[in-house]
Formats: sequence, structure tokens, C-alpha cells
Amino acid sequence: MADAPTVPGAWPVLGHTVPLLRKPLEFLSSLPAHGELVRIRLGPLPVYLATSPELAWRILAVDAGKFDKGIVFDKMRPLFGDGLATSSGEVNQRRRKLVLPSFQRERVVTYTDSTISVLAAELAGTWRPGQTVALDERMQDLVLTIAGRTLFSAELGDEVLAEVRRSIPIMLKYVLVKAFSPKLVERLPLPANRRFDAAAARLRRVIPEVVGAARAAGGDRGDLLSMLVRTTDEETGAGLTDEQVRDEVVTILTTGAETTAVALAWFFHEIGRDPVVRQRFHDEVDEVLGGRPARFADLPKLTYTQRIINEIVRLNPPIILMRRAREDIELAGVPIPAGTEVAVSQHTLHRDPRWFPEPGRFDPDRWSPERAAKVPKGAYIPFGAGARLCPGHFLAPTEIAIVAATIGARWHLVPADGKKVYAKVKATMQPNRLPMKVLPRRD
Repeated sequence: MADAPTVPGAWPVLGHTVPLLRKPLEFLSSLPAHGELVRIRLGPLPVYLATSPELAWRILAVDAGKFDKGIVFDKMRPLFGDGLATSSGEVNQRRRKLVLPSFQRERVVTYTDSTISVLAAELAGTWRPGQTVALDERMQDLVLTIAGRTLFSAELGDEVLAEVRRSIPIMLKYVLVKAFSPKLVERLPLPANRRFDAAAARLRRVIPEVVGAARAAGGDRGDLLSMLVRTTDEETGAGLTDEQVRDEVVTILTTGAETTAVALAWFFHEIGRDPVVRQRFHDEVDEVLGGRPARFADLPKLTYTQRIINEIVRLNPPIILMRRAREDIELAGVPIPAGTEVAVSQHTLHRDPRWFPEPGRFDPDRWSPERAAKVPKGAYIPFGAGARLCPGHFLAPTEIAIVAATIGARWHLVPADGKKVYAKVKATMQPNRLPMKVLPRRD
């Protein structure tokens, strides 16, 4: 059998890491032209990347049991421990059974109305007409505060929340470079490596204290941490150890907060420069909310808001999902030996013109029921798929909708200057800068 075609443009030693980090959209969007399964190199490591929805769905859902987490997750284990993000096989299955109840609908309702809506309204209340705000920074700070308050009750979480707001942005700034760098570069005493390691060490030092306090306090305070320390396996009666709870807390803070904050920043950027979309959004928010903060019960009526969110997440998903073959397998006619690294890129799938005409254009109406029904399974996977679907796949869109609608009910945000806004590669596609002017929508 023939091997998959190797994508041109690899650098000596570094492989395709340079074009992947330097121009990720161009590089990842170019891959389908080379085949349904292509071969790239991350440093010296060969990786087989699926470019079709069918193959992506097979890897992530249909044959998910034939794959473990890939090398990127191995490199993140010093940060995440053996938590849900990095574990595989039976360990991952047991961990999911214990963690997923914390993200069930009834818990999300509690988080939404008691924390997300309140904090979004408080932020909107601090702005003044005509003020220019660094919206990307404000959204990151808001989402980290929400994550901290969702995880930790007020009496337990002030110190750790301060450390979260200090350390998480540093870690997110360097996580992708650290994950994709060859081991030689990863071990060098570079400023990026030192700052990442120091921030991770601080975070992992303060979280055990609050975990221990939560276990000693007992009971359900309505936060995620209470749920994590109290949950037990129905079959064995075993729960999570303090170390395991710490790993899940770090995972939730690092992965969930980043994607939500970035989506909110792009949400207001895109509607700020599209008056038609902005007006439709404000009309819907006015009709549903009448100027008040949004609540969970409002979500079914915020249908156009949800279309905007779907389009934002299509355009700005995580960079790549890595897997490792647990056994010999064949993909697209190519034999893949056990231990081989395999990948699926949401960017490649989400920007494919076969499924999304004019893929770079912001068009929320792609997600009207009739058009969305034509998108093939596997072409839109912002939260992954199958047995390893992100636990926050319900909480994250809920949070984005509540924050966006609550701010949109009060303020109209427009770009503050004519300087170009573009995406920078970190853990996700963050805006380089996002100054926006705050204008009142009503007296």
C-alpha cells in the first residue's frame, strides 16, 4: 500500500512546525488539496492528518477506542497531571464518569443564573459611554473570574482566583509553542519555557489548599469543586483523590476559559464591523430581554445569537486534535502502525469550501436550520466528537450566549480605531488587540 503524501514546505529539524505556527490558517487550509490523509512533521515526528469529515469522524467517534491521546497531551501532562485532558483508555473512561456530572444541565442552570449572568452584568455596569476598552483583555478577565467562581465558592476561592487570573494568561501564551516544540527546544532555559513552568508551578501549588478546604468543609455549596470532591463511582464507590481533583481543576481552568474568552472577543469584533448582523442581534436581545441581564431560560429564544456563536466557533476553533494509534489500523487505504501519531484539524475542516462556501466570510446564516442540515457529520467539530467530546460542550456556548446577550442588551460596541485586527496563534486563535468603543443603546 502507498503511504500518504507528505505536505511540502517542511523545515530541517523543525518540520512543519514553523508554517503551522507562523501562518496556521493558510497552512491548515491548504492540506485537503494534497489528499484525504496527509503526512506532516512536528519537529522530527511524523503525523498523519485527516482532512475529510468522514475520516475525522471515524478517528474521533467511530473508532475512538483504537486511539489514545497524542503527543501534545503527553507534553501537557506535567501541567494537567493524569486528568481528563491527558488520560486515555480505562483511566479516561473512569475519570469521565466522575467528572461529567459536574457539567450536567441542572448544574449549568445554577452556574448560569447565579454566576455568569451576575458577573456579566457587573462588568457591563462598570463601562461608561464613549469609553474605549481592551475587549480581548476584559473578556479573558471576565471568563477567568466566572471560571473561578464556578469552581470555587466565595469563602474558599479568593486567593486561588487571584493566582488563576495571574498565571493562566501566561500559560496560554506559551502552551502551543511548548506543545509543538521538539524536546531539545522544550528543555532549553528559554524565557518562554521558564515563564510557563513558573506559572504552572504556582497554580499547582495553590489549588491543593482549596481542594483540601473544600473536602474538609463538606456539603454542596453549588460550585464545581463541591461536586468533584463529593462524586463517587456508582459501581466501586471510589471517588477522586485530592491530586486527581487538582488535575481536573487545572484542566478546566486552562482549557475551558481560553476558548470561551476568545469566542466572546471575536463575537463582538465581528458584529461590531457588520451593521446588519449587529442590528439583528440587538433586535433579538431587545425582544427577549427588554434591557435586563440574560438568564438560562432565555436561551431557547436567542436563536440568532446562537447562529452567531456557531459561526464564531467555526472560524476560530482550537488548532488541532492529536491522537495516537493503539493498534495497527488502516486509514484511507494507508496502513497506520500502532504508536503512530494521528491528527484532526478543526481549522482544516471548518474552512473547507466544499462544506462552507466562502469559508473566510463571517455568515451566521450558515447555521439556519435548512443550511446547517447540509453540513456533513465531522465537518463541524469545535468541541471534538465521540467518547472524548469536551465536557464543556454545553456550558461553553451557554456562557458565551449569556455574556454576549447581557452586554448587548446595554451596550453597542464598535471598533475604536482603524488598526488591523488579526488572529495570533496561542492555545487558540486570539485577536492581536481588540480596542472597542462602548456606546449606550438606550438612555
